[in-house]
Amino acid sequence: MSFKVAFIGAGSIGFTRGLLRDLLSVPEFHDIEVSFTDISPRNLEMVRQLCQRDVDENGLGITIEATTDRREALRDAKYVFCVIRVGGLEAFQLDIDIPLKYGVDQCVGDTLSAGGIMYGQRGIPVILDICKDIREVAQPNCLLLNYANPMAMMTWAANQYGRVRTIGLCHGVQHGHWQIAQAFGLEQEEVDIVCAGINHQTWYVQIRHNGEDLTGKLLETFESHPEFSRTEKVRIDMLRRFGYYSTESNGHLSEYVPWYRKRPDEIREWIDLGSWINGETGGYLRVCTEGRNWFETDFPNWLKEPAYQYSSDKRSQEHGSYIIEGLETGRVYRGHFNVVNHGAISNLPGDAVIEAPGYVDGNGISTPLVGDLPLGCAAVCNASISVQRLAVEAAVHGDDMLLRQAMMMDPLVGAVCNPKEIWQMVDEMLVAQQSWLPQYGQSIDSAKERLSTGELIPVRQYEGAARLKVKTVDEMKRDRTAATKNAAEADKGKDRHGRSPA
Repeated sequence: MSFKVAFIGAGSIGFTRGLLRDLLSVPEFHDIEVSFTDISPRNLEMVRQLCQRDVDENGLGITIEATTDRREALRDAKYVFCVIRVGGLEAFQLDIDIPLKYGVDQCVGDTLSAGGIMYGQRGIPVILDICKDIREVAQPNCLLLNYANPMAMMTWAANQYGRVRTIGLCHGVQHGHWQIAQAFGLEQEEVDIVCAGINHQTWYVQIRHNGEDLTGKLLETFESHPEFSRTEKVRIDMLRRFGYYSTESNGHLSEYVPWYRKRPDEIREWIDLGSWINGETGGYLRVCTEGRNWFETDFPNWLKEPAYQYSSDKRSQEHGSYIIEGLETGRVYRGHFNVVNHGAISNLPGDAVIEAPGYVDGNGISTPLVGDLPLGCAAVCNASISVQRLAVEAAVHGDDMLLRQAMMMDPLVGAVCNPKEIWQMVDEMLVAQQSWLPQYGQSIDSAKERLSTGELIPVRQYEGAARLKVKTVDEMKRDRTAATKNAAEADKGKDRHGRSPA
């Protein structure tokens, strides 16, 4: 069995190496073709060396093609993994720091809120270019497996405007599944779940163990749990008030809704600093920065470490390899995927990208009918979908008025900022990120003029309610194992306390 798989953004060490291990753990896939592409020759070459060493140590005859020529990497590909971060950590820093001047305190900033909206403005033009290349040089009906955030916006744009069959993949459902099982003192495989909603706001609408529905017992179980009662205060409060548990972490969820991060003196009441993902200001930026700095410094030592083993017991819970396995071998796989709704969740818009159960086999990828979400859960999702729709249209058309409206409609930005502040914040973000926003040329010129000649609203230099310092390489050397683990992981929030999904 042979086909070609391409990785775009392959310089992302966590995703690329792990996804390749998953894929080559399938015995039938030991003769596939693999190509890597990235805009950074240095990062691309480091990851190629490491992955080729893994391939060789596992006795496979695959030679990884690595090129900065994206079209060449995509040529004749049947499957494409997209793991890009447009603008890298430099733009990510701006996504966090500029909104802080206006009081918008984000933990992650890559899905919604000011940071997620701007991330979409940078990423959508690039994924549309990727889709154009796929249409022109990849195999007909090539499947794009998107891991890039903002997940819903990127997947929405690729399907509607890129005209490429695209599935969005995330690990949030799996981690929450594990956490729910832990709360009940069970193993993950003993608990069956059904999730439905939108990416990072997907709700566990059914939780079953030995035929018993545990959904109604979840609140009491989490409230009494010695660890989760402290680290998941936002998620527990949402469970208390909406009746269902959300997939996303405490910190992530807190920035998608208007209630938990709008008053600086209250933020620490809702978060826990034992792990960044529980709500630390700019926490994801910090751990990504540390991971990149560590990998670039310590890379020679990585080549001396044991290679990844390509075996079923080392395979992660990331969906990508299982989807390809199902399509190619006919083995049935059930997961939760980001797809265009088309009525699967009946009280969310049909053109929106939802996250819902999916089944894969030799006949394709199928999404069952979910029906209505509980009304409150649907209302939370619909508020975010309105932001996503505005942001996608803004990015595709370079319409800064739609961009500003997306910011106004965003729950957290709208809770913190008034319209004049939002207008000025958007001006600042457009100008600061102009090198990644080719569609906004005229709007950026106008923004520059306003910022240089207008009467500006005073802003403050604000570090946020819970900002921690980025560790230096010397500080990370004190715990090399932890530093390497952080750099190597795609899911940098899965290891919070104790065991978590492989």
